[in-house]
Amino acid sequence: MKNSIAERVYDFLKLYPPFNILKNDDLFEISKEVSIIYLEKGDTLFKKGDAYNEHFYLVRNGAITLFHTNANNTQEIINISDAGDIFGVRPLIAKENYKLTATANEESIVYAIPINTFQEVTKDNASVYKFLITAFATNAYDPYTAEETGKIFVDYLPNSSQDMVNFQTANYTKNPITCDSKATLKEAAIKMSSHKIGCIIVIDEAKKPVGIITNSDIKNKIATGLFPIDTPVTNVMSSPVITNKKDLTVADGQLQMIKHSIGHLCITKDGTINSKLVGVLSHHDVLVTLGNNPAVILKEIKRAKRTKKLRAARIKANTLLKSYLEQNIPLTHIIKIISQINDAVTISAIEIALKKMPAPPPVSFAWLPLGSQGRKEQMLFTDQDNAIVFQDVPENQYQETQTYFLELAKLVTKSLNKIGFEYCEADMMARNTEWCKSISEWKAQFEHWILRPDEKAILLSSIFFDFNCVYGDQSLVDELSDSVYESLSKTSLFFKFLGKDALKSPPPLGFFKQFLVEENGEQKDLFNIKSRALMPLIDAARLLILSHNIKGINNTSERFEKLAELEANNKELYESCSYAFKALLKFKTKQGLLHNDSGKFIKLETLTKEEKLKLKRCFKPIHEVQETLKIRFDLKNFI
Repeated sequence: MKNSIAERVYDFLKLYPPFNILKNDDLFEISKEVSIIYLEKGDTLFKKGDAYNEHFYLVRNGAITLFHTNANNTQEIINISDAGDIFGVRPLIAKENYKLTATANEESIVYAIPINTFQEVTKDNASVYKFLITAFATNAYDPYTAEETGKIFVDYLPNSSQDMVNFQTANYTKNPITCDSKATLKEAAIKMSSHKIGCIIVIDEAKKPVGIITNSDIKNKIATGLFPIDTPVTNVMSSPVITNKKDLTVADGQLQMIKHSIGHLCITKDGTINSKLVGVLSHHDVLVTLGNNPAVILKEIKRAKRTKKLRAARIKANTLLKSYLEQNIPLTHIIKIISQINDAVTISAIEIALKKMPAPPPVSFAWLPLGSQGRKEQMLFTDQDNAIVFQDVPENQYQETQTYFLELAKLVTKSLNKIGFEYCEADMMARNTEWCKSISEWKAQFEHWILRPDEKAILLSSIFFDFNCVYGDQSLVDELSDSVYESLSKTSLFFKFLGKDALKSPPPLGFFKQFLVEENGEQKDLFNIKSRALMPLIDAARLLILSHNIKGINNTSERFEKLAELEANNKELYESCSYAFKALLKFKTKQGLLHNDSGKFIKLETLTKEEKLKLKRCFKPIHEVQETLKIRFDLKNFI
């Protein structure tokens, strides 16, 4: 008799990691043992301090909020898990009492996964364990407030970029070149030469690896006359081979090679010499993987003398970004790493350009990235937004000084364009005289925008509130920031204009909860995740943080986190906005990597139902924060 409930559970679990990487029979065994829990809004599944039980959990419908109670006995949201998300894995990983509280955010259905059954069918599956460790660590880090409040499970999180690389599954060579154990060395060498490879695996009739021959073996055993060229491969090969399974990590592979003083690992079906060969991991493969990590990429960027080298290094960062997203590394860490790489690319482009200039800079200056790079949210290749501020000079030297920096900016923006960052269509770049000015001119410009606001001023100025100093004289940038906030203190009208601009994009869902898509043009029927979902949150965070006179926080999620600290009555809203922004940015980035574009426009028909539901969940705070802006800045009669 069929177990229809187990089949429904199975059909759902197979859509989500780590269950989607299990064998069908193993997954069905788990599905038969799953308990189904129904929760009303506000129901608590477990509390901090409760003894661990024999299950971990996955959300079927609804949402579960995980809280951490801090030293002041106040609750802080750690994560909001929705459909397909796992939580409560501490009993599976650490066998310790719960350190979080799990409460239903709305009416929810939760699957309780029996730990004993799960462990039995996954005991030899390192990919599953890797995913669970990452999920465990991710939920430990607070996605809303300062990083230090989330170090509950710090021992389980890779604590450096190198650790993250070591945590990756090794990328081995599949379908390796082999020869039969009855072959001669000459036959094996001809194969190696024709395929331009440095080793060949000797296999038996059952395709099991019995030995390996490398260039070194040929040099030491044939070229020296120890054996003739027609000797059987069994006389020359190194045997037995060292084997491992398909899902070994980079760190495991490297350790095995060091331990056995070898340069190649044979990858077999079950990880032993008694099963079929499926691949080879070489020392070169390990080095290539290790080379694709932030530390190595940053070194390549700093050593680069030409734009071509910078482009190659930045393209590596996209591969790194994709790998981190696939492993569910916390987005906060990914953003910091990619932002550091983007800034390093800009710095190197400036340094290369300075060497091409006929003379050193006449006065001190600062290069200001704007927009997404200024907010440290730039994940993919996007268009450029930048500016230059330089030290004041006598009036009769101004034009000559500005000309120097305009020429420098042309070289830098040209390099950035070759690297992959498109020119700004509106020419909001440092090569434009409007965006290359002395400190006094910039002060006057911002004062004009702020004290005499209009729609054009808001359009031009809003992007410039997200600047930071990536190269040059930080004191010039600090001086400009102080001047900007001094001007803001003299008016409230400017905030109304900013508020009006922040409301220009309504919440992304229509009256019948349908996605609002583009109505005409090349993007007709596509969903613009940037303008309809991300920009409303970016604009709201900027306006609110400026109104609080807070300097030095440009990142959107960090702005909302700061606002949650400043306004206790709106804490839950701002935390939700921070979470939604990061989830939307992650979604946009994944779409961009998938389609090799900016990820800005999305074909809704390509999304699964679950992806659409997750997107819609992220839209909820947009309407609420826009309503807050209307009330806070009295915009109902101003729009």
